[in-house]
Amino acid sequence: MTEIATLGGGCFWCLEAIFQQLRGVEKVVSGYSGGHVLNPDYKQVCQGTTGHAEVVQITFDPAQIGYTDLLTVFFAMHDPTTLNRQGHDVGTQYRSVIFSHDDHQAHIARELMQQLAPEFDQPIVTEIRPLEVFYPAEDYHQDYYQQHRQQPYCMAVISPKLSALRRKFAAQTKPG
Repeated sequence: MTEIATLGGGCFWCLEAIFQQLRGVEKVVSGYSGGHVLNPDYKQVCQGTTGHAEVVQITFDPAQIGYTDLLTVFFAMHDPTTLNRQGHDVGTQYRSVIFSHDDHQAHIARELMQQLAPEFDQPIVTEIRPLEVFYPAEDYHQDYYQQHRQQPYCMAVISPKLSALRRKFAAQTKPG
């Protein structure tokens, strides 16, 4: 039995690379959610007018990694206190958001946010919304880091995040 989590916290390339490293994660798909345009494409989402966030949809085995553990990594690996921005990525498409698949996921997310709030200097602005529709991103966005490790963005932004992930969550990362 697997479960699915849908999370947005900046560029989906970063989140995809992070969650692919975790034990118990079987699949990560980059995509778009939370907007009002049917079947958006990357160009439309980047313009910031569709209402969509760049997200990843994570298929995971809850016997190996729990939803709370995924969210703990999520909150540690992006800044949930900045509204509509992560680093140099600015716009509503880069907002911090949890698209819950059921009431239980929403409850867990709210509880964890309350627990983590004292660890941050600013209030957490992460939205929690029910998932309505997930649109997979174009094929060239899937497994982006794996295919483009030498690209400057990957080297400057994603590689350091993966190093931090391995330091902070060593017991939860896959070998290699």
